[in-house]
Amino acid sequence: MTPIPLEARVAGWQSQTGAPLAAPDRKATALVPARLSPGMLLAGPALLLLVWEAASRLGYLSPETLTAPSQALRTGYEMALDGSLLPHLLASAGRAYTGLFLGIVVGVLLALAAGLSRTGEALIDGLVQIKRAVPTLALIPLAIIWLGIGEAMKVFLIFTAVLIPIYINTHAALRSIDIGHVELAQTLGLSRAEFIRKVALPGALPGFFVGLRMAVSLCWTALVVLELINTQTGIGYLMNRARDWGQTDVIVVGILIYALLGLLSDAAVRRLEAHVLSYRRSLGS
Repeated sequence: MTPIPLEARVAGWQSQTGAPLAAPDRKATALVPARLSPGMLLAGPALLLLVWEAASRLGYLSPETLTAPSQALRTGYEMALDGSLLPHLLASAGRAYTGLFLGIVVGVLLALAAGLSRTGEALIDGLVQIKRAVPTLALIPLAIIWLGIGEAMKVFLIFTAVLIPIYINTHAALRSIDIGHVELAQTLGLSRAEFIRKVALPGALPGFFVGLRMAVSLCWTALVVLELINTQTGIGYLMNRARDWGQTDVIVVGILIYALLGLLSDAAVRRLEAHVLSYRRSLGS
């Protein structure tokens, strides 16, 4: 099929709507924001750190209330050198990413079952919406009764938190697939497995990545609270112990680590999304 030239499409739109159009200006880019470099995406966090550091140095923030970022970085460096930081960082990362992995797998499977089957939607979607309305923290007492206060409970609650955005966004993307693609698949005689592989999964990828970006943030958000519950390892444990001793610098170290891990996880997802969906032309591409 021969593509329709841009001028012809513009003329057709004008004739249908009656809207006057200015002469085309190839230099006009006001409608489309320029794409930022990866470094510019850190401008907001960097500005916050600068304001925070300035407020600390000018005496507006006392060290007992909130340690300056520079002092927290020195404390974190010393903890890394003496070996007291890495084991806790690995413990936190293990809990967060185990729950994230399980949530991704189960969330995608449930979204496929509910999005491609009336029976699946009848049985699954309502339950997920109920869980969506119930805060993860409200499940802590039951999770402790069911699984104790060990690692299983923490991973389970992170899994339940991550499951929701993965399911919701993947399911919505599946239900938004153009019916023309479905009819074409039927015309070509694709089997159920081929339809899922060639039509459903590619069509659901944009929604899946939206859910994944939310999920990587939620796994760390849930972990912050869960590591305050009877644990002897993890960044949350370090922060809880530092609270008892009034070590605000260690608490800020923990906050900065959570923030950094969240930023790095989101950047990894965005990079993966740009690679997998490189065929798309959109406002942000």
